[in-house]
Amino acid sequence: MEISSFQSYLLILFILLVIISIFVFRQFIRTRKEELSLVKFEQKGFESIDSAEELYEFGSIQIKKRLYGQATKTFIKAIKNSKDEPNEAKAIIENALGFAYAAQKDFKRAIKHYDKAVELLPEYVVAYNNLASAKQNLLEFEDAYNTYKKVLAIEPKNKTAKKKIKELEKRSNYEPYSEINNKGF
Repeated sequence: MEISSFQSYLLILFILLVIISIFVFRQFIRTRKEELSLVKFEQKGFESIDSAEELYEFGSIQIKKRLYGQATKTFIKAIKNSKDEPNEAKAIIENALGFAYAAQKDFKRAIKHYDKAVELLPEYVVAYNNLASAKQNLLEFEDAYNTYKKVLAIEPKNKTAKKKIKELEKRSNYEPYSEINNKGF
């Protein structure tokens, strides 16, 4: 049986639509799951949640929904309730709080929490990358460069740090075009 070009076109189109449908359905399921979790936490009430783990989960959902102000409050409460948690959990919460502040363009507070996360967990590459990014946003390019270098010392194949170091090196080697003065303009 021979397939005509029209039939092959329809077959390819059908396969493409099936693939797209699968991705859309997966995204729908993921979003629905987040929405149900958010509703569950909101019905439970912010005041009644005392577990640092649950507060972290709630704050993470708020960040995904871009509710940064609410996430900040949630993470602050999570930090207060994380006394019995291991340093790794505390560092993750501090990093998330720093991210919430950075998303609100409050980079000084973000740096404070990223520093705390790194202090609690010295090998925490994500916190170092976030710290360097916040410093870069505050135009502290040398500090950002040095922080990215620390990331590469911990994880030599870190793509984010490599990319940002190249950007910062280009920036530090930048010289404005000066030939215009020689042309007589």
